[in-house]
Amino acid sequence: MALEQLSELVQRCQGLPDDGYASEDYNVFTVAGRSCIEEGNSLQVLSIVLDEKNQDIVRCMGWNLLPPLIKVLLKKEDEDLPQCLAIFNHLLETCRPKELLIGLLEQLEQDDPDTIAESLHLLLNPLQKVLLCLGNRKASSLGMTLSSVLDQVAKLPLPHTKEQEEDDIFMLCRCCTNLVMFVRPFVEEVRQNLARTEQSSDCKTTEGQDSDELQPELLKFCMKTLRHPLLEVQLKDPDTLPESPLRNFATEILNVLSAIREPLPSLVYQPLLKRKQVPGFLEEEVRYPKESLASLAHLVFVHHLAADSFPSVFSPVFCLRCNMEHICLLLSRTEETRIQKGLELYEKSLVRVEDGVLPADLLEIKTFLTVPQNLVKVMTMCQRHDLRTRGLKVFQLSIDKFNTEAKYHFFQYMLKTSNHSGVEGYVIKNIKNQIDSALQPGNSNTWFEGVHLLPLLRRVLSLPGGPETDLLEYLDRIMESLNLLRYLVIRDKVTENQTGIWTELYKIEDTFLKPLRVGVNMSRAHYERELHNTMEEAKKNKVKDSSVLSVSVGEEKLPNVTSESHIQALHSALHTFDMIESVLVRIEELVEVKDNLMQLLRTP
Repeated sequence: MALEQLSELVQRCQGLPDDGYASEDYNVFTVAGRSCIEEGNSLQVLSIVLDEKNQDIVRCMGWNLLPPLIKVLLKKEDEDLPQCLAIFNHLLETCRPKELLIGLLEQLEQDDPDTIAESLHLLLNPLQKVLLCLGNRKASSLGMTLSSVLDQVAKLPLPHTKEQEEDDIFMLCRCCTNLVMFVRPFVEEVRQNLARTEQSSDCKTTEGQDSDELQPELLKFCMKTLRHPLLEVQLKDPDTLPESPLRNFATEILNVLSAIREPLPSLVYQPLLKRKQVPGFLEEEVRYPKESLASLAHLVFVHHLAADSFPSVFSPVFCLRCNMEHICLLLSRTEETRIQKGLELYEKSLVRVEDGVLPADLLEIKTFLTVPQNLVKVMTMCQRHDLRTRGLKVFQLSIDKFNTEAKYHFFQYMLKTSNHSGVEGYVIKNIKNQIDSALQPGNSNTWFEGVHLLPLLRRVLSLPGGPETDLLEYLDRIMESLNLLRYLVIRDKVTENQTGIWTELYKIEDTFLKPLRVGVNMSRAHYERELHNTMEEAKKNKVKDSSVLSVSVGEEKLPNVTSESHIQALHSALHTFDMIESVLVRIEELVEVKDNLMQLLRTP
């Protein structure tokens, strides 16, 4: 029935001009033609399509046959495959490019990852041919095509292991390779036109105008690929995977940027090197998305792609300043891939800088304060242990690069803003190390001795909440503060008083030591009472394991714990208070010995 309808329509429409076909003719051709292919009559359809007398009809209506043809081509094992392939190729040669483009893009839309990869592999080459047929009017069509293709690529799973990339089990690598081949003629067209423009600025042909329009479309494509998939995947080093398709893809994208005259140094250093103003609201950020530029910086500084295109005139400190914008962006995200890349980029940027050279005025730049705050979140809140550990390593590396004045101000800032006992304890340990270095012969500096040091010590040697401070919550800070005070009392001689600790000690006793002792006594009494009550409650239960306690924090009810676990936790807390008190007693003994020594020295 469908074959008869198609044959009848074709015979009736032979010889009619292009504008002589009625809308009903299009509908009959579409429904009947598709039904013939679906019913297995592709050989008869091929005969009709190849008939010289039917070429005008095929040129106007043939693109409507694409859906069933592509469905057969994707199956591959269909017995009608040769005929359908022949029909498909003839349509590409005969039909009008704009209609072919619409039909092919419609068939590109898939949801299943396997089908997505196969359809991209099948259709990218035909799409390229169709676009090239558009001549000087293809820029917007190229942009629409690249956008649709990248939307499909974004649906593919990403390879996370070396084996997954090698075997290309998700077929992302093949799609990326096909994509590079797809854009190559358009990139070459832009390259040739730019070369001609340089040779003769007076010559501006319509072909050159189209190439000018192709350039922003290719830039948009590169920016999108830098964000996905390149920002999402972890590229393997050559030692791990000598032949990496994804690394090759990244290299090709950077080559495209260079070819269309988007210099990589200008893109990476965008935060500091102001580019020419482009008319249009937010045009600059639209053309150069920040995440894409951060991904580019990571490829250059971490994986050393296109490193030879960067002039050596830029100092490591300048590179760090530029990369801080990218690092700040990556570390502010919650996705682990972005956090990892932010840490990697920060570490690679820091290791190129000599220790102790970053001046204090860098701390006036917003990112040099925001990045440490983001690092604190990584160190304290990130789910992955390896990222928390690496965050701490990079945090220490960043401290090492500051000079003494910058370290001083940085420590003050972190003690004021971190709001985390563990981080504050770590900063206080660094303060102790700087003081120890300053007290070494020949290492004297004004920032960790005497007048400058005292404000820092006052901030360190204090209890955030006075005697009522939660000692367990602030344990790391308190113990590092006590260790610092004990070190100062032992290391700094009363007669020299290089740190000023001996003139400040009476204030420290009032603001830190006495409130801390009161806090220890209060906390111990509370926990001893709690321990007594818990043990009494446990005795009332004949079966110990059946004794379960309900614990709440604020209004949130925590999972039930056994009385045995609760007792163990209370004993641990009491042991902590004993530990704090033992250091307190030791400091008091040292102070008493030094006081007695001073009295002896004053006695005539």
